[in-house]
Amino acid sequence: MSETHRRILRLSGADTVDFLQNLVTNDVRRLSEGPVYAALLTPQGKYLADFLLLQDGEDVLLDVSETLADALVQRLSMYKLRSAVTISDSGLKLQRGTGEAPEGAVTDPRHPALGWRHYGQTEGDDGSDWDAIRTRHCIPETGVELTPDTFILEAGFERLHGVDFRKGCYVGQEVTARMKHKTELRKGLVAVEVSGQAPVGTAIEAGGKAAGTLYTQAGGRGIAYLRFDRATEPMTAGEARVAPLPQD
Repeated sequence: MSETHRRILRLSGADTVDFLQNLVTNDVRRLSEGPVYAALLTPQGKYLADFLLLQDGEDVLLDVSETLADALVQRLSMYKLRSAVTISDSGLKLQRGTGEAPEGAVTDPRHPALGWRHYGQTEGDDGSDWDAIRTRHCIPETGVELTPDTFILEAGFERLHGVDFRKGCYVGQEVTARMKHKTELRKGLVAVEVSGQAPVGTAIEAGGKAAGTLYTQAGGRGIAYLRFDRATEPMTAGEARVAPLPQD
C-alpha cells in the first residue's frame, strides 16, 4: 500500500487539545508552531499507532496510515468518554514530495529529508525514492518497522521528534520514561549496509546466534532491528551480509 494512502481524521471540540495531550507521546500544545509527530501506546508502553497532527483552525487533523485508522478511531473513542471531542473523517487526501512545495504545504517534522506534506483533494507524491530516504536516515514506517511489539525509543522516536519527556503523563509514559532514564537501550533500529538481498523480515545472525531482523532495503542500505551486543560480529540475513552504519 502506498504511504500516501492515509486517512486524515478531524478532531474538533473544546476539549480536543487536552484530550490528545493526555494520550499521545508528544506535546500537542506545540501545534501552533507546526505539525507534530506522535504515537499512541498501550499502557505497557508498546506501539499502537503513529501519526502526524496538524492544527486546522480550531480543529486538529490527524494523518494516519489507512491500515491503522479504524482501530485508532475505536481506541480514541474508548478514551473520549464525556470529553467534548468529535472524531470524523476530514475527506482530505495527502500529497507529499521532496522538491518544490505547493502553497499550503507543511514540513514533515520527523526529518528534513522527508520533505513536505500537503492536505487537499489530490492524493499522490512527486516520485521521490522514499525507501532510499528512509534507509539512509533510519526512519521507520508504519506496519514495516513499526509493529505492535515496538517500543518507540528503540525505534528512534526521540531522534525523530516524536516524544516529549517534559510534557507530563500520557498512556504508556511510565514505561517510556523508565527506558529513557533508568536503562540503557540494548536493542533498536539502526541503518545498515546490505550486500545482497533478503526479504523484509529476514532474521539476522551473528556468530551463529540470533542478532535481529532486516527490514526495508534500498540502494545497498537497510533498516535493521539489532541486538547491540551481537552487532559487533559479522552478520548475515539469509544470503545477504549486513553491517551497521554510522547514524546519519
